[in-house]
Amino acid sequence: MYAFHDLSRLSLGFFPTPLVFLSNLTEHLGGPQIYMKRDDCTGLATGGNKTRKLEYLVADALRQQCDTLITGGGLQSNHVRQTAAAAARVGLKCILILNESPYHNDKLYQENGNILLDQLFGAELQIISQDANMAEQMTNTYKHLKENECHPYLIPLGGSNAIGATGYVLAVEEIYQQCSANKIKPTHLICASGSGGTQAGLMLGVHLQNWPLKIYGFSVGIKNPCEKTRVDNVLASLCGLFDVNPEPLRNSSLVDENYFGSGYGQTTPESIAAIKLVAQKEGILLDPVYTGKAMAGLIDYIQQGRFNSNDTVIFIHTGGTAALSAYADKLN
Repeated sequence: MYAFHDLSRLSLGFFPTPLVFLSNLTEHLGGPQIYMKRDDCTGLATGGNKTRKLEYLVADALRQQCDTLITGGGLQSNHVRQTAAAAARVGLKCILILNESPYHNDKLYQENGNILLDQLFGAELQIISQDANMAEQMTNTYKHLKENECHPYLIPLGGSNAIGATGYVLAVEEIYQQCSANKIKPTHLICASGSGGTQAGLMLGVHLQNWPLKIYGFSVGIKNPCEKTRVDNVLASLCGLFDVNPEPLRNSSLVDENYFGSGYGQTTPESIAAIKLVAQKEGILLDPVYTGKAMAGLIDYIQQGRFNSNDTVIFIHTGGTAALSAYADKLN
């Protein structure tokens, strides 16, 4: 276990999650050996990567004796869905600030998928326009509660600060133990990159493990250098938390922005094809916002010959399949 400043951890998920070999997909693509880290199986509210982050964030909120969790995201945010579930689990109130999508105004998108689950978990939803300032709205809500003698805890977008990203620093130790036990020698980790915390946590975890892996993050809606800057900023904060010299990691993140299409939450033909391919070859569901785009990127990398048969790739499945019903018109 790594040494870092004292952080509490609250058990919210099922760990370790499986690490599985995608034999059919590997054969079909004829490239590297492809494994998948099934963090869609973390258990909290259909699972996903945010569970690892919320175990530390919610523990911090409880340590501070907070009574309300505040966070935000898009209407179909996986992060807010799992935050709502975590709040219900520990008996906290939850307020979710949700941006309307510039791409979707249909009833299917606005009433199904994650937003339906947010309501089932009993969260209070504040829906704001697509042009409204999310950070400002979250801060104003926080201040309003404080002024009314409440004790809110503000969780950043995606849970992606040093406390939240700690979950993925420790996830690397879990992956390393699974690979060692099964004599797997990975060369690359692949993930979707949105708020930056998952990739940053993986990067520091690999560094601390002294594991010679390359980590590729596929941006799901923000062009470089904004996405790369997000990852680098969280990584710098993590280095401070873990008392690690940041210099060897400075500006080292690899983020590819060529696969998200028109923007965040907007499908691409390649991401839909990737979702269908993995479903039909492996019986595993990806999602339209994150893992579908990251898998589309991985497939294209393989077809370009950027990996060879001696490589072994681990794809981090960050969840999100709860949103599939909201995209039924695109998937059909």
